[in-house]
Amino acid sequence: MNIVAPISSVLQKSDGIRGVQKQKDGNDTTFEMLYQNAIGLLKETNQYTHKAEKAQIAYAMGQNDNILDLMVAQSKANLSLQYTVAIRNGVLDAYKELMQMQF
Repeated sequence: MNIVAPISSVLQKSDGIRGVQKQKDGNDTTFEMLYQNAIGLLKETNQYTHKAEKAQIAYAMGQNDNILDLMVAQSKANLSLQYTVAIRNGVLDAYKELMQMQF
């Protein structure tokens, strides 16, 4: 399950958002840092998910008989995904709140 590609393509297409964050000298470092952190988080979540899938396949094929390694890999992947979803929900809530503001 690769979740980086769909989200990064959406974030790259949102140039309107990047234009809002530009400073006087043309730098958009705040958004760029946020964007890089989000992509890093998604890549890390993908890595944990792939490691858990590999551990599950290795256990099912009998290459690894240590169920503790499998459970740890699955727990890391699950917690990482839950954390990513919680951050996404927070960002969406903040976005909705900003959209409801009247100036």
